[in-house]
Amino acid sequence: MGRREEPAWMQGTVGLTVARERGDIGRKFQNRLLVTRSMIDRLGLESELHGHMGCVNCLEWSKDGSVLASASDDLHVILWDPFRYKQLHNITTGHTGNIFSVKFLSSDIVATCAADGSVRARNVCGGTSLLECACHSGRVKRLAVAPDKPHLLWSAGEDGLVLQHDLRMPHRCNSDCANVLVNLLNHMGRYAEAKCVAVNPRRPYQLAVGANDFYVRLYDTRMIKLGRLQVGDADFQMNAPMSRLMWERQNVRCSRAGHGDPDNNIPRAAVQYFAPGHLSMEPNDHTYPKKAVTYIAFSHDGNELLVNLGSEQVYLYDINSARRPVFVESFIIQHNHGYREGEAKNGTKTDTKNGTSDTKNGTNNGTVIEGSNGTVDQQLPEKVQQMKEMANELVNRSNYSAAVELYNVAISECPNCAILYSNRAAALMRRGWSGDTYAAIRDCYKAIKLDANHVKSHFRLAKGLMDLKRAREAHECLLYFKDRFPKHATSHAVFLLQKDINVALESMETQPDEASEEEGQNGSALERQLRSSALDYSHRFLGHCNTTTDIKEANFLGPDANFLAAGSDDGSMFVWSRRSGNIVRCLRADESILNCVQLHPSMFLLATSGIEAVVRLWSPKSEDGSAEGRLVDGVAAAAANQQRMRSDPFEAMLLNISFAGGPERDLQSPVCRAT
Repeated sequence: MGRREEPAWMQGTVGLTVARERGDIGRKFQNRLLVTRSMIDRLGLESELHGHMGCVNCLEWSKDGSVLASASDDLHVILWDPFRYKQLHNITTGHTGNIFSVKFLSSDIVATCAADGSVRARNVCGGTSLLECACHSGRVKRLAVAPDKPHLLWSAGEDGLVLQHDLRMPHRCNSDCANVLVNLLNHMGRYAEAKCVAVNPRRPYQLAVGANDFYVRLYDTRMIKLGRLQVGDADFQMNAPMSRLMWERQNVRCSRAGHGDPDNNIPRAAVQYFAPGHLSMEPNDHTYPKKAVTYIAFSHDGNELLVNLGSEQVYLYDINSARRPVFVESFIIQHNHGYREGEAKNGTKTDTKNGTSDTKNGTNNGTVIEGSNGTVDQQLPEKVQQMKEMANELVNRSNYSAAVELYNVAISECPNCAILYSNRAAALMRRGWSGDTYAAIRDCYKAIKLDANHVKSHFRLAKGLMDLKRAREAHECLLYFKDRFPKHATSHAVFLLQKDINVALESMETQPDEASEEEGQNGSALERQLRSSALDYSHRFLGHCNTTTDIKEANFLGPDANFLAAGSDDGSMFVWSRRSGNIVRCLRADESILNCVQLHPSMFLLATSGIEAVVRLWSPKSEDGSAEGRLVDGVAAAAANQQRMRSDPFEAMLLNISFAGGPERDLQSPVCRAT
């Protein structure tokens, strides 16, 4: 008698899980359920869930992972059994606009928010409405919940408000309702929008908020007083059209926009800003294309923030040990100050201590040998040395992206080698993707910290600052370089760089100072203070494109956060190695735009969704040698996406929506409005 064939849902990760529950699986096979590199390499499509009639804008796993919730432009929430690929509930929400976020407050309570400006919560089984809030006067883009507080819910809306909802208390949308946790309008101005919100799973009093700029705001809610809504008479005209109510309500709330918080609900100590250094150090925040934080995720231990920044890259922030961005380190300023004082006193240069370090050298692992010009070269392992030589050859052939990838791997193997950082800086500056030059400056400082006598790192530092149009900082660094390394001060490269710096400095002196004109137009005094003290990122991840929709996610994969994933405007799901920063897997997950990537809470089962009216499940495939049909060349896709992000936004929208997928794309596929 032949062996009974198992159904499709018994294969892959699902089959392993069911076998574990039956008790007929060994411990060594249980390890297969963890997120490891070998599992990533075998990641492939497991199943497709059909049932929605519009774009699927959000996904959410229940706490135990037994149910997957999806919400769509069709105004429905579907609860799925992810192991048998079938619908459990199809909920008519009552929303009148696209649903953007769905959350489980408990196993039986689901909350949603939508473009109609409302936040709703209901009991799944009984259908009882637990919350209907229309306090927002704009689209509500994201909800957040705390793991140990099933009665609390936070919502972020494009009216600039972050509201706190308590299901234990009856709610009425009127002027007596004190549910405003954060009012971005007070500090950012009338055009402030809250795009996303997240709660720290380990410290629920920490709330992160993303807005329509490149800053992430981390609030300590223990220090914040809940405020009341500002409403007008129109709010009490029950027969007035909703569009009129929302328009009048928003204009009332904008009456004090940008003039600070009148009730001082949020003290200075209650909030900390984070932003990429090359953006936060700009003279103003009028960047093009316009940046917006589309998603925020806390790490499992609550110590890191992963941020998907629209028209930019994915950034990782260490909320405990981040530092402010610095273009000119203090040791350079101190040296130049002494140099100028010495010249002023007797017309001679100050002693540079015969080339000794002005900074503390890092510790090199392994044997070190003296190189040319007094620099210290680390004796690299043979494997890393080969990668370094291959990367150098790729730079010579102008293949900078491939070179950067090799340097990334080499640095992950030998993180205390100065020359690897310096070489990667050179490749980054030549590649020129968004944020590359600033990342190169960071690499130069890292190399100098490891080897203060590394000549090329000092020169590349000055050149990188000049490429960022920071002429004054470049002048300081080049002055330090010429005094510290007099043998190289007369080189032709130094002469050309000094010439460019002098021209830029002269131009800056002749241009009028517009700072006084802009004062008062960039938000409140507290807002300007917080922006100036914003902390820098620790890592960045490149390759995806995020320009067309403002709900694109980025998430950690697994409790150890060794891998990360995000969707992209080209429909691809990118998976990065946290250690190297390189793309390790790229899969076609949507025929147009992929927005959502959510990992199961206890196993390696990914759910994705986007413009298509379908939810896809992904898991590691069996090692039978078969190829994954949806595999994409991540390196080529990354290069194309970087070009896409620098193109005209309207052209990018047409490319993403109208032509994605080629001529074979279904012309009757659901049309979703790009934001």
